[in-house]
Amino acid sequence: MSVVLGYDESPGAARALRVAIEVSAAFDEPLVLVYGAAAPGAVGEEYGAHHEAVREAGRLALDHAVRAADEAAVRTTVEIIDQKPAQALIDAAARHAARVIVVGSWGESPMRGALLGSTPHKLLHLSSVPVLCVPTEEPGVTA
Repeated sequence: MSVVLGYDESPGAARALRVAIEVSAAFDEPLVLVYGAAAPGAVGEEYGAHHEAVREAGRLALDHAVRAADEAAVRTTVEIIDQKPAQALIDAAARHAARVIVVGSWGESPMRGALLGSTPHKLLHLSSVPVLCVPTEEPGVTA
């Protein structure tokens, strides 16, 4: 089994990384770090440039997450997947026999998530694997 984390260096993802590392360490399972790299709305030559920029952002973000996991002695696998984040996480969870998918939230209201289609909202409705949605910390509050 494994723990799958959607990671993009947002404030919610940073806290979710800490939680995912704790869960992986507690169960002595690898942490699968996933970045959904579907390039939105570009076509032709523009698509190629945009797609590579999105993938590079993912590589940089995941490098930071790998370092944090290494410091905690948690094994990692990295996947940059050319899909939207929710589907990338669902597919990675299936491939890696995930115990749980961990994602951070942006602190948006449930209504906003339902209307705009946030990744946590989509996962809660589409995933057959349990989803742990980690709230973003408030400034000055420690976990």
